[in-house]
Amino acid sequence: MKANYDMSKARRGAVLSPSGKTRITIYIDDATLEAFRRRAEKEGKGYQTLINEALSASLGQSNAPVTIGTLRKVLREELNAA
Repeated sequence: MKANYDMSKARRGAVLSPSGKTRITIYIDDATLEAFRRRAEKEGKGYQTLINEALSASLGQSNAPVTIGTLRKVLREELNAA
């Protein structure tokens, strides 16, 4: 280990920035955040991922996988219509 290091060209933060994502600060109601955290715990996902999926779905841009419940609902609707 050196006694002194040249930090004149040092930069703060991560070496690689994540592509396609932007760090922001937002205020969310405590109850809403707690609900997302509980749901994330049940589903084994991160709560921020669930919030992002909910926001994308509200914009009609959902890339979330189809759940078994959704698939069953759609199949029931289609079978009843046939």
